[in-house]
Amino acid sequence: MEGDLIHINEWLKPLSWFYGAGVWFRNLLFDMKVLKEQTYDRPIICVGNITVGGTGKTPHTEMLLRLLLPHHRVAVLSRGYMRKSRGFHLADEKTSMRIIGDEPWQIKQKFPEAIVAVDANRRRGINHLLTNESTRDVEVIVLDDAFQHRYVKAGLNILLTDYHRLITDDALLPAGRLREPIRAKERAHVVIVTKCPPDMKPMDFRVIQQVLHLKPFQQLFFSTFRYGRLRRLFSHLPGPEEELTSDTHVLLLTGISTPQQMMMDLRRTTRHITSMAFADHHDFTPHDIKRIEEAFTAMQGSKRLIITTEKDASRLLLIQDLSPIVRRHIYVLPIEVEILRDEAADFRQLINNFVG
Repeated sequence: MEGDLIHINEWLKPLSWFYGAGVWFRNLLFDMKVLKEQTYDRPIICVGNITVGGTGKTPHTEMLLRLLLPHHRVAVLSRGYMRKSRGFHLADEKTSMRIIGDEPWQIKQKFPEAIVAVDANRRRGINHLLTNESTRDVEVIVLDDAFQHRYVKAGLNILLTDYHRLITDDALLPAGRLREPIRAKERAHVVIVTKCPPDMKPMDFRVIQQVLHLKPFQQLFFSTFRYGRLRRLFSHLPGPEEELTSDTHVLLLTGISTPQQMMMDLRRTTRHITSMAFADHHDFTPHDIKRIEEAFTAMQGSKRLIITTEKDASRLLLIQDLSPIVRRHIYVLPIEVEILRDEAADFRQLINNFVG
């Protein structure tokens, strides 16, 4: 049920008050036009949240690309969190993950026809895209994780909130994980409750709809994750394709904000799961590699796999010290987003109407 991953540090709430006062004052400056929001002559879609990580921004950005790329020239502009570079960078098929960050690199690998760029300054990034000879014909710009970046006024703001940690049940940093007060949701045109169970009951939909208490102009959708077929991380190595079965023993290797959802979903197939969770965007060290290899060696069962996420795969590919047996047993589990309640066509129409 919703709220089952929430932990509030009550003793930190006094600090949350000071944090909230600072955020409120910043937003007031934008609302009073003291700080200026810039608009552009291209459709701009912002995908973001008001919590610290873990709502599924990248899979939902990819869902937008699947809808838009067949008909439009689309650019994704991200901050490129944890990259080893500064300023604006335009990705191509040879760009290193360390230059643009793991999530933009993942998007570029999956959607080579998309324009993918990174810049912490979104206004500067958009200006580069609109003036660069190779990208100025872009028709739609998707801003990844830019809900708080109010210097750009997006035409369509999509706000994500985790089914297991609804923004209405959370608290401001540092007591909770909210980056803004709950009323910031009023800037959104669309709200998507993410990571929902695929078998949600009608009553669950109604309860969440009432709890979120959206404005009449805001549209609410619910989404869930669908998993693709396992694929080898090191695809050049020989070996059969693998499928999860009830007797598969899995070492789940993650460096994401909230691996609990993936764990719960995998347990629908097998109960033999050992989780090895690292911090979001974690750079794997030699000590980490040793731990991974020891954990895999210690696993029981004749059928053993290491399963990781698409985001973690980009960093694992750079590791030179993995043993051959571990390399042969690492698989990537692709994720796609599905809109629930038979509303996928409505969501697609909403996006097409905005872009069109």
